[in-house]
Amino acid sequence: MSEARENAMDRTSSRDVTDWWSTSVSDIEPGTIRLRGYPVEQLIGNVSFPEMIWLMVRGDLPSAGQATLLERALVAAVDHGPQAPSIAAARMAATCGVGLHGAMSTGVGLLGDVHGGAGQQCMELLGAIRARTRETDLEEAVAQTITEHRAEGRYIPGFGHRFHPRDPRRDPLLSAVHTQVEAGTIDGHYVRIAEELERQLAAGRARPVPMNIDGATAVIYAELGFAPELGRGLFILSRSVGILAHSWEERTGGRRIKGPIPPPLLPTYTGVPPRTVPARTPGAHS
Repeated sequence: MSEARENAMDRTSSRDVTDWWSTSVSDIEPGTIRLRGYPVEQLIGNVSFPEMIWLMVRGDLPSAGQATLLERALVAAVDHGPQAPSIAAARMAATCGVGLHGAMSTGVGLLGDVHGGAGQQCMELLGAIRARTRETDLEEAVAQTITEHRAEGRYIPGFGHRFHPRDPRRDPLLSAVHTQVEAGTIDGHYVRIAEELERQLAAGRARPVPMNIDGATAVIYAELGFAPELGRGLFILSRSVGILAHSWEERTGGRRIKGPIPPPLLPTYTGVPPRTVPARTPGAHS
């Protein structure tokens, strides 16, 4: 062993080693599992899965109203069918012999900024508008934000849907939000911002631009005090349920190497027409 390695070993204590992965999340010893300080045997049977998620991420148990809102958001986002790229990719992967874990990781891996990131982006937008309301009223803050986005050619995340004229998940989620505002569980700042955005986006249009699942869950997660990046994490956690279900269905279906379109069909070719390689004199290759 080199002198440098010997010196490093001499300078490193057992405490340095155990502190390397120090954590406030879990405390594990032989015969003991404590999560955020609670013995796991007490959590089992007394805490729901949404409450457990809150506990692990936030550090303490939620109130009944907070847990209810979190559960509604998680349930609403579990699936959107094979037309969602993450689901389609997971199903294709499941037919390629990668196993259930490989299919699921394929689907989750597609949940990036474009497909899967709108909720986080909407939370960031709602937060920016709320900050702006410290200088002006809500209507003006929203109007300024919309004008800026349009001038820069950016869309407003969380509103409108490529498939649904009106996202069927919007109304029950916002109804749950208003119920918890009335109960005093949340203050309602973010739902008011989102509804004002919705109102102004619809102004002068033949068809409204209602909130979609990303906007409605963004309202819930923002009202509950989650950071925007955690909002995306919660969406991924929720959508993983759908990815699991579709991956398993495809895996047990028996078909192998299932591509993006049925075998009789071929992708449209847009290249040059068929041509022949020019004849060359033998030995002329460089």
